[in-house]
Parts: sequence; C-alpha cells; structure tokens
Amino acid sequence: MSLAILCSGQGRQHPDMFALTGDAPQAASLFTHAATLLDGRDPRELIRSDDPAALYHDRIGQLLCTLQALAAAAALGDALSGRVIVAGYSVGELAAWGVAGMIDPARTLDLAAFRVEAMDAASQPGDGLLSVRGLSRDAVEGLCARHGAAIAIINPAGGYILGGSRQALDAMATEARAMNALRVTILPVEVASHTPRLARASALFRKRLSPLVPPVALPASARLLSGIDGAPVMDFAAGLDKLAAQISQPVRWADCLQACVEGGARAFLELGPGSALSEMAASAYPEIPARSLEDFRTLQGARAWVARQAVSGEAH
Repeated sequence: MSLAILCSGQGRQHPDMFALTGDAPQAASLFTHAATLLDGRDPRELIRSDDPAALYHDRIGQLLCTLQALAAAAALGDALSGRVIVAGYSVGELAAWGVAGMIDPARTLDLAAFRVEAMDAASQPGDGLLSVRGLSRDAVEGLCARHGAAIAIINPAGGYILGGSRQALDAMATEARAMNALRVTILPVEVASHTPRLARASALFRKRLSPLVPPVALPASARLLSGIDGAPVMDFAAGLDKLAAQISQPVRWADCLQACVEGGARAFLELGPGSALSEMAASAYPEIPARSLEDFRTLQGARAWVARQAVSGEAH
C-alpha cells in the first residue's frame, strides 16, 4: 500500500499546533533552527503569544506551517518509511520537498523564509485570497475577469481560492453571495498567492533554488507531486522550475489528490496544522481513510494508525 502524506498550507495555525511535535527529540534541531529565522523566538512559545493575529502574518505563518510538516515527519520517523506519496498545499509543497527527502529540512526552512520575503516584496498592500464554494468554473472565471482577479487554487467539489486586491476580493465576495455560492470567506492571508501578481517572486525564488542539487541517493520509496499539475517529480531541475512557478500559477489541489489515488494511495495522513486537507480528501474519496496528525493524542497513536492502514492495504 501507499500512504499519501499531505503537507498543509497556512491558515490553520493555532496555539496547540505543536502539541505532538514540540517535545519530540527527533525534531528538536528543527525548532532551534526555526527560531533563528523568527528573530530568536522559539516557535513553541511564539504560538502562545498574547497576539494571536501574529500567527497569520505571512512570514510567521509560512515558517510555522513548514516547520510543523518537517517536525511531524521527523517525529514519526520509520512509520513513514514505506511507500509514500507526498503532496503539499501552497507553502506546504515546499515542506513536501523536505518531507520527501529531496531537500535538507534545515535548508527547507531557510527557503521558506526567503520564499515569503520574495512574495511580500512582490505583493501590493491589501492583496489577499478569497474562498468560494458552490459556483461553476465558468462563473468563477467570470468573477475573476470582471474584477481583475485570478484563480489561485482549485480544490475538489467545486471549491476555489481566488487572489487579488482587497477591493476585488470584497466585490467578488458580494457578487458570489448574490449568485448563491454555498460558502464565501476572505482568508487570513496577506498576499495573492498563486496568481500572476506574484510573477516576480517566482523568478526570485527560482534563482534562489538554482544552487540546489539532488540528494546523493534519491528516495526511491517516495513519490513527490508538483502542485501546479499533480504530476510526479521525475527530474530534479524541472521539479524546481514548477516549485518556483507555483508561487504565481494556480495550485491544482484536486488533481494532486486524484494523483495520490491513481498512484495507489490507500490512506491519507495530513501533517498539519489543522485538518483541512484530510477533510477534503475524505470528502472527495470517502472510501479511503483520511486523518490529520491532530486527530491523535500521541505520536504512538498516529504510528499505530499508519501501521494498521499498511496491514489493511496489503490485505487488499
């Protein structure tokens, strides 16, 4: 059986997000390194600060989410050593490269810091993202065309994330509600990620990725997916091209989940924070078990669940 490992994007940060990873000895060096990128603040203390809104600032949020995925993979260790498919949502795709063994984890955190700096530099004040569910693709594209916005993420079951200026987001939200959209939510994100508004950030990030070289021994048991098309990364340099392009091109998350299933996934495990991705997977593929690390009280419980899915998959 293959386990699909899902690396979360930002938006679900919370004070207990490191409950299972914060004290894991295998992840200690990652928390120490992350602190150097957060002005010396320990991430485990930062998430419990008196300013909850700080968790959603782009630099802090993207670093925290990248750290959680890397720390979770380190803490789970050999439980994830079998055949795995790794996919990441938004900044989670960069974390997925680290989880899949394609980039050193500490280097992955450094790249996350640079990535968000490049995005912030290329962004306009007030830019952000809007979540819309329950409208047709044509209707969503019409909204974007009328308001100078763009589709940022394509989720399963008619879910779309749209990026643009604050004025455009507010206007689209009002119009989408009038069109009887099932759900309309402005997200706590400060950039129009995955839209052409960040083309300059893609170029800057690709330049920063240029010195990277493939690991000496490519992880044969891990299949890493690209977010912009759901295709497996077969060539290191071409994969980096897509990783950089993802900043200013739509993430096709529905295609990524489908690629996991077509690749033989018999269970989904989201590393967190939150459970948005595992919930999407469960809704799109109800016959396949899907859990988030946050569903478990202990790492031992998560490892036991993964082991049970492996036995179940072999039985089939």
